[in-house]
Amino acid sequence: MKSLILALALAFTLDGGAQTQTQKPAPTLRSILLDELHSTHDKSDWFVCSNVAVANLTPEQARWTDGKGNHSVGQLTYHLVFWNQRALQGFRSEKRTDFSGNNDETFNNFDAKQWNDTVHQLDQVMTDIEKTVASATDAQLAEWAPTIANISTHNAYHTGEIVMVRKEQGAWDASKGVK
Repeated sequence: MKSLILALALAFTLDGGAQTQTQKPAPTLRSILLDELHSTHDKSDWFVCSNVAVANLTPEQARWTDGKGNHSVGQLTYHLVFWNQRALQGFRSEKRTDFSGNNDETFNNFDAKQWNDTVHQLDQVMTDIEKTVASATDAQLAEWAPTIANISTHNAYHTGEIVMVRKEQGAWDASKGVK
């Protein structure tokens, strides 16, 4: 009986120690927003992030459409760059890029000659948004949280479209996360 009690006490102590070691800090608004941003930017988890979705495409592949009026990968990426840059400008209290009110322009100004630059711009604007969120005050985070959540949702939606376009054209590597 004594050895059973000692074994249970030891198991309880070891289990309690394991819980202490694996316990993560409680999530904060900042950590949640940063997780959302990274999941759509550079850390594939539940779905493919944008960096993976746009990687390893030629300008010709980025320009490809299905001929049914759907956007190309390049157009979708350009659209994400446009809206993410405007959001970042707002967070920084900078003058926002002009917008006529015609959302089609945020897709249709894509130039395949600028594909590599567009990919770089998407990565850079997302990195800049993440840095801005990481250094924001609690009051700024509270104010910006709905916009940041929408940025993440918007990015996830269009990144999914990018993967679908790549699958349609046969330019998607299923080992990257979506089969």
